[in-house]
Amino acid sequence: MLAVSKHKALCPGTRAIPWAPEASPFWRFSLRLYRQPGVAEACIALQDRAGVDVNLLLFLLWQATHKRALSMAEVEAIEQRIAPWREATVIALRAVRRALRSPPALVAPAAAELFRTRIKAVELEAERLQQEAMFELARASALGREVASTREAAQANVASYAAAVRATFPADAVETVLAALRA
Repeated sequence: MLAVSKHKALCPGTRAIPWAPEASPFWRFSLRLYRQPGVAEACIALQDRAGVDVNLLLFLLWQATHKRALSMAEVEAIEQRIAPWREATVIALRAVRRALRSPPALVAPAAAELFRTRIKAVELEAERLQQEAMFELARASALGREVASTREAAQANVASYAAAVRATFPADAVETVLAALRA
């Protein structure tokens, strides 16, 4: 999720309005958490090293703030629901943005960077739309089971996500994100 610069500086030079009045509580939570020290870097590490959908991770952490622990099956169902959008938009736009870090010489560097910045804004909007759709899933019905604490829910949700995608998440990156959530 959250493009490298998506939350670091919210795409400097763009006119994206991440705090628009219609933004969901989940989107606002994501922006706040992602801006915490070390979180952006940890999320990018999870994304690049373990294939984590940062939007899904943030959704699970947001659910944890409501003391909701989701099962592996619930995480799998959410993953199946959001994967087509993520693949068609977020990942495709991210690939273009990353490719433009070293653009072909045809276009002047300043023009290429301006174009890359616009792609960042569109990528951010694709991620926001994914998050808004995920927020609606949560509003439609209560997900998971209630647990005693945010910490318990967060640890359970990260474990369910890792099990659902059959991956081992880098422990240092997970701990950074969980520590920021506790802060």
